[in-house]
Amino acid sequence: MDPASPAVPSVRTSPLAVWSLILSILGVVLLLVCIGPLFAIPGIICGHLAHSRIKRSGGILKGEGMALGGLITGYVSLGLAVLMIPLMATMFIPALAKAKERAHKIQCLNNLRRIDGAKQVWALQNKDATNAPTMQDLSAFLKGNVSTLQCPAGGTYSINKIGEPPTCSIPSHELFNPGSTIQDIMNDATNSSSR
Repeated sequence: MDPASPAVPSVRTSPLAVWSLILSILGVVLLLVCIGPLFAIPGIICGHLAHSRIKRSGGILKGEGMALGGLITGYVSLGLAVLMIPLMATMFIPALAKAKERAHKIQCLNNLRRIDGAKQVWALQNKDATNAPTMQDLSAFLKGNVSTLQCPAGGTYSINKIGEPPTCSIPSHELFNPGSTIQDIMNDATNSSSR
Protein backbone atom coordinates (compact mmCIF):
# COMPACT_ATOMS: atom_id res chain seq x y z
CA MET A 1 0.00 0.00 0.00
CA ASP A 2 1.09 3.46 -0.83
CA PRO A 3 1.45 5.79 2.01
CA ALA A 4 -1.18 8.51 1.79
CA SER A 5 0.20 11.66 0.33
CA PRO A 6 -0.56 14.82 2.25
CA ALA A 7 -3.47 16.84 0.87
CA VAL A 8 -2.36 19.95 -0.94
CA PRO A 9 -4.53 22.90 0.07
CA SER A 10 -6.16 24.66 -2.86
CA VAL A 11 -5.26 28.27 -3.46
CA ARG A 12 -8.27 30.59 -3.61
CA THR A 13 -8.84 34.32 -3.94
CA SER A 14 -9.74 36.15 -0.76
CA PRO A 15 -13.40 37.29 -0.90
CA LEU A 16 -12.48 40.26 1.27
CA ALA A 17 -10.02 41.43 -1.38
CA VAL A 18 -12.73 41.25 -4.04
CA TRP A 19 -15.19 43.16 -1.83
CA SER A 20 -12.53 45.72 -1.02
CA LEU A 21 -12.01 46.51 -4.68
CA ILE A 22 -15.75 46.54 -5.51
CA LEU A 23 -16.68 48.79 -2.58
CA SER A 24 -13.81 51.18 -3.22
CA ILE A 25 -14.69 51.52 -6.91
CA LEU A 26 -18.31 52.20 -5.92
CA GLY A 27 -16.98 54.81 -3.51
CA VAL A 28 -15.30 56.67 -6.37
CA VAL A 29 -18.28 56.35 -8.73
CA LEU A 30 -20.84 57.44 -6.12
CA LEU A 31 -18.70 60.34 -4.96
CA LEU A 32 -20.67 62.65 -7.26
CA VAL A 33 -23.85 62.08 -5.23
CA CYS A 34 -21.99 62.50 -1.91
CA ILE A 35 -22.43 58.91 -0.75
CA GLY A 36 -19.04 57.69 -1.94
CA PRO A 37 -17.51 57.60 1.56
CA LEU A 38 -20.26 55.21 2.66
CA PHE A 39 -18.77 52.66 0.28
CA ALA A 40 -15.11 53.69 0.44
CA ILE A 41 -14.77 53.22 4.22
CA PRO A 42 -15.98 49.57 4.19
CA GLY A 43 -13.77 49.05 1.12
CA ILE A 44 -10.73 50.26 3.07
CA ILE A 45 -11.61 48.08 6.06
CA CYS A 46 -12.07 45.02 3.83
CA GLY A 47 -8.76 45.82 2.10
CA HIS A 48 -6.84 45.94 5.39
CA LEU A 49 -8.47 42.72 6.62
CA ALA A 50 -7.82 40.94 3.31
CA HIS A 51 -4.21 42.12 3.20
CA SER A 52 -3.46 40.84 6.69
CA ARG A 53 -5.25 37.49 6.16
CA ILE A 54 -3.45 36.90 2.85
CA LYS A 55 -0.07 37.48 4.53
CA ARG A 56 -0.93 35.09 7.38
CA SER A 57 -2.42 32.37 5.12
CA GLY A 58 0.92 30.97 4.02
CA GLY A 59 0.01 30.97 0.33
CA ILE A 60 -3.50 29.52 0.66
CA LEU A 61 -5.13 32.87 -0.09
CA LYS A 62 -4.31 35.06 -3.04
CA GLY A 63 -5.61 38.48 -4.15
CA GLU A 64 -3.05 40.76 -2.55
CA GLY A 65 -3.15 42.99 -5.65
CA MET A 66 -6.94 43.34 -5.39
CA ALA A 67 -6.68 44.17 -1.69
CA LEU A 68 -4.00 46.77 -2.41
CA GLY A 69 -6.08 48.18 -5.30
CA GLY A 70 -9.11 48.40 -2.99
CA LEU A 71 -7.05 50.20 -0.34
CA ILE A 72 -5.62 52.74 -2.79
CA THR A 73 -8.97 53.35 -4.51
CA GLY A 74 -10.76 53.70 -1.17
CA TYR A 75 -8.25 56.20 0.18
CA VAL A 76 -8.40 58.18 -3.09
CA SER A 77 -12.21 58.26 -2.81
CA LEU A 78 -12.02 59.51 0.78
CA GLY A 79 -9.47 62.15 -0.19
CA LEU A 80 -11.68 63.39 -3.00
CA ALA A 81 -14.69 63.42 -0.67
CA VAL A 82 -12.80 65.59 1.80
CA LEU A 83 -12.21 68.05 -1.03
CA MET A 84 -15.59 67.84 -2.79
CA ILE A 85 -18.07 67.90 0.10
CA PRO A 86 -17.07 71.38 1.34
CA LEU A 87 -17.04 72.60 -2.26
CA MET A 88 -20.56 71.29 -2.82
CA ALA A 89 -21.69 72.78 0.50
CA THR A 90 -20.55 76.21 -0.65
CA MET A 91 -22.85 75.84 -3.65
CA PHE A 92 -25.88 74.41 -1.83
CA ILE A 93 -25.99 76.61 1.27
CA PRO A 94 -26.70 79.84 -0.68
CA ALA A 95 -29.31 78.00 -2.76
CA LEU A 96 -31.03 76.78 0.40
CA ALA A 97 -30.99 80.28 1.88
CA LYS A 98 -32.52 81.68 -1.31
CA ALA A 99 -35.22 78.98 -1.26
CA LYS A 100 -36.03 79.84 2.35
CA GLU A 101 -36.28 83.53 1.48
CA ARG A 102 -38.58 82.71 -1.45
CA ALA A 103 -40.80 80.54 0.77
CA HIS A 104 -41.06 83.39 3.30
CA LYS A 105 -42.02 85.80 0.53
CA ILE A 106 -44.71 83.46 -0.81
CA GLN A 107 -46.18 82.96 2.67
CA CYS A 108 -46.15 86.73 3.27
CA LEU A 109 -47.88 87.41 -0.06
CA ASN A 110 -50.53 84.82 0.78
CA ASN A 111 -51.12 86.58 4.11
CA LEU A 112 -51.39 89.95 2.35
CA ARG A 113 -53.92 88.48 -0.10
CA ARG A 114 -56.01 87.17 2.80
CA ILE A 115 -55.91 90.57 4.49
CA ASP A 116 -56.85 92.30 1.22
CA GLY A 117 -59.79 89.95 0.66
CA ALA A 118 -61.03 90.47 4.22
CA LYS A 119 -60.66 94.23 3.72
CA GLN A 120 -62.84 94.14 0.61
CA VAL A 121 -65.56 92.13 2.38
CA TRP A 122 -65.41 94.50 5.38
CA ALA A 123 -65.83 97.51 3.07
CA LEU A 124 -68.85 95.94 1.36
CA GLN A 125 -70.53 95.03 4.62
CA ASN A 126 -69.87 98.34 6.34
CA LYS A 127 -70.42 100.45 3.21
CA ASP A 128 -67.25 102.33 4.10
CA ALA A 129 -64.74 102.96 1.33
CA THR A 130 -62.75 105.73 2.99
CA ASN A 131 -61.50 104.48 6.37
CA ALA A 132 -58.83 101.91 7.06
CA PRO A 133 -60.08 98.91 9.02
CA THR A 134 -58.11 97.50 11.95
CA MET A 135 -57.01 93.91 12.28
CA GLN A 136 -59.76 93.43 14.87
CA ASP A 137 -62.32 94.65 12.32
CA LEU A 138 -61.03 92.12 9.81
CA SER A 139 -60.81 89.16 12.21
CA ALA A 140 -64.45 88.23 11.55
CA PHE A 141 -63.70 87.91 7.84
CA LEU A 142 -60.48 85.91 8.14
CA LYS A 143 -60.55 82.16 8.47
CA GLY A 144 -58.48 80.74 11.28
CA ASN A 145 -56.54 82.55 13.94
CA VAL A 146 -55.64 86.17 13.15
CA SER A 147 -52.43 85.87 15.16
CA THR A 148 -51.05 83.51 12.50
CA LEU A 149 -51.05 86.38 9.99
CA GLN A 150 -47.46 87.39 10.59
CA CYS A 151 -44.70 87.84 8.09
CA PRO A 152 -42.44 84.78 8.41
CA ALA A 153 -39.42 86.99 7.68
CA GLY A 154 -40.22 89.28 10.61
CA GLY A 155 -41.92 92.15 8.77
CA THR A 156 -45.00 94.00 10.02
CA TYR A 157 -48.21 94.47 8.10
CA SER A 158 -49.98 97.77 7.37
CA ILE A 159 -53.63 97.31 6.42
CA ASN A 160 -53.98 100.73 4.66
CA LYS A 161 -57.17 102.32 3.35
CA ILE A 162 -59.71 100.62 1.17
CA GLY A 163 -58.46 100.69 -2.41
CA GLU A 164 -54.81 100.47 -1.35
CA PRO A 165 -53.28 97.03 -1.00
CA PRO A 166 -51.98 95.98 2.41
CA THR A 167 -48.21 96.20 2.69
CA CYS A 168 -45.38 94.51 4.53
CA SER A 169 -42.45 96.40 6.01
CA ILE A 170 -40.04 94.24 3.99
CA PRO A 171 -39.66 95.99 0.60
CA SER A 172 -39.56 92.84 -1.54
CA HIS A 173 -42.83 91.59 -0.01
CA GLU A 174 -45.25 93.75 -1.96
CA LEU A 175 -48.65 92.44 -2.93
CA PHE A 176 -48.91 94.37 -6.19
CA ASN A 177 -45.91 95.74 -7.99
CA PRO A 178 -46.12 99.46 -8.74
CA GLY A 179 -46.97 100.03 -12.37
CA SER A 180 -48.86 96.75 -12.75
CA THR A 181 -51.82 96.78 -15.08
CA ILE A 182 -55.18 95.35 -14.04
CA GLN A 183 -54.56 92.40 -16.37
CA ASP A 184 -51.19 91.71 -14.71
CA ILE A 185 -52.79 91.77 -11.29
CA MET A 186 -55.63 89.49 -12.41
CA ASN A 187 -53.19 87.02 -13.93
CA ASP A 188 -50.85 87.44 -10.96
CA ALA A 189 -48.02 87.57 -13.50
CA THR A 190 -46.01 90.23 -11.69
CA ASN A 191 -46.11 88.50 -8.31
CA SER A 192 -45.25 85.01 -9.54
CA SER A 193 -42.32 85.96 -11.77
CA SER A 194 -38.92 85.18 -10.37
CA ARG A 195 -36.66 88.07 -9.51
